[in-house]
Amino acid sequence: MLSPIAPRIGAVFIPVSDIHAARDWYCRLLGLQPDGEVLFGHIYVLPMNGGSGLVLDSKDYAGPNDRKPLFHFATRDIVAARDFLARIGAAHEQIADGVFVRFEDPDGNLLMVADVPVAG
Repeated sequence: MLSPIAPRIGAVFIPVSDIHAARDWYCRLLGLQPDGEVLFGHIYVLPMNGGSGLVLDSKDYAGPNDRKPLFHFATRDIVAARDFLARIGAAHEQIADGVFVRFEDPDGNLLMVADVPVAG
């Protein structure tokens, strides 16, 4: 069965309590200018070298035990990816914001597949 989910990490997520303070801290840590746009009021994508992105996200931050996916798999067709998850029996949510689906592996680990451009 051909999978529409690419075998590469699209981005790693870091949940943060204050998006602007986190942006400034990570940019300072990595020697980057904090001049990128904060998206949707809660997301900052750090410009990384290589194929995977690093995404700071302050939406619904609930502390260090917050249950959020830490990365996403990439896809070019989120509908096909959602349908594929259903076919293989993976517990999954509906498509959110038109671009991503959260799902669980057999051990209950929360994962994500997303149709978003990735720097690299």
